[in-house]
Amino acid sequence: MEKDNVCINCYNQVDKVAKVLKLGQAELDILTIPKRILTFSFPVKLDSGEIRYFTGYRVQFNDARGPTKGGIRFHPEVNLEEIKTLAFLMTLKCAVVNLPYGGAKGGVMIEPKRFSEAELEKVSRGYIRETYNFIGPRIDIPAPDVNTDSRIMAWMLDEYEKLEGKHTPDAITGKPISLLGSKARDYSTSMGGAYVLQEMIESFGMKPRKTTVAVQGFGNVGMNIARILYEWGYKVIAVSDSRGGIFSPQGLKIKDVISHKEKTGKLAKFKGAKEISNEALLELRTDVLVPAALEDQITKKNADRIKAKLILEMANRPITPEADEILLDKNIFVMPDILANAGGVVVSYFEWVQNSQNFYWSEQLVLDRLKTYMANAVKELSKVCTDFRCDMRGSLYINAIRKIMEAERLRGNLK
Repeated sequence: MEKDNVCINCYNQVDKVAKVLKLGQAELDILTIPKRILTFSFPVKLDSGEIRYFTGYRVQFNDARGPTKGGIRFHPEVNLEEIKTLAFLMTLKCAVVNLPYGGAKGGVMIEPKRFSEAELEKVSRGYIRETYNFIGPRIDIPAPDVNTDSRIMAWMLDEYEKLEGKHTPDAITGKPISLLGSKARDYSTSMGGAYVLQEMIESFGMKPRKTTVAVQGFGNVGMNIARILYEWGYKVIAVSDSRGGIFSPQGLKIKDVISHKEKTGKLAKFKGAKEISNEALLELRTDVLVPAALEDQITKKNADRIKAKLILEMANRPITPEADEILLDKNIFVMPDILANAGGVVVSYFEWVQNSQNFYWSEQLVLDRLKTYMANAVKELSKVCTDFRCDMRGSLYINAIRKIMEAERLRGNLK
């Protein structure tokens, strides 16, 4: 198995699962070689009249369980290896939450802040023109990702429909409500994580009102999960953003914290709270720690100082493999990101279903169905964990890979 096909962390996990499930070379090829890789460049005429070429990628990793699904990111450091890794992880994520999808991911190498709205629109439309023959409601369904949002999805959908010659709202998800996006999509990742946490604390015999929570990261995901948990009765004792955090052992009034952040642009100087660093927040004595910021926040350097009982990975890969081993030795329960932050893709699936049926659900129905999907995924994963006597991350890989292999066998692609 070639290590440059997927990130080293994923490789290590796949290697472990291969031994447990006794996978052969054909199975390993499926898990390490993407079905399709698109690399392309396209010209955009900037506001100045200059012609600039942009590099884009789209990787469709595996479609045995259905059309591929995954976001498109705009970032100056986007590269093919990153996109391949993320497409592989999306394949696992869709399998773990039982969506009829495979995994994909795309990106454009661009620093969005340096370009005007008109220029970003041209880049968005250019990306769709380059990928048009390889995407669609039954082939590959794009969605927002880093530095892309509902506005960019609207441009992309419009370009796709112009090329298609008809309305095809199910070609892209993460759209504005007025262009047939789904209700609750804006906070679905956070709500999905909250539903996962509910399942976790119930299995530990804990009660929300007696459970303390610290949230690292106060962007869309971090802010919304802090708000949701506060509304559900959890005691949120600390939150932080890129500049630092605030802490109160009596609990923070998250609605007031949000108002303060909106007015001042920062969390600092919130009345009645002590200011702390992001590093200090991670090491607080709390029942639940929610890393919702950047990757590699808990490493072998600080893992031994983590005091939380449960960790809910709302960020992507916030814990390094070395730290994972330390936390496991300390009996700290970790719910992996692939399931913890899957609420967004579940509601993207709901949007696709609604678009396909041209029948639209209430916000409450979306949330009820999201809860069912997330709760069922946790229960299923817990059973795998028990059956195979391994940690949750290992169980997640085992569960997802078994489903993918079964689909490949039924299609006749494996013996």
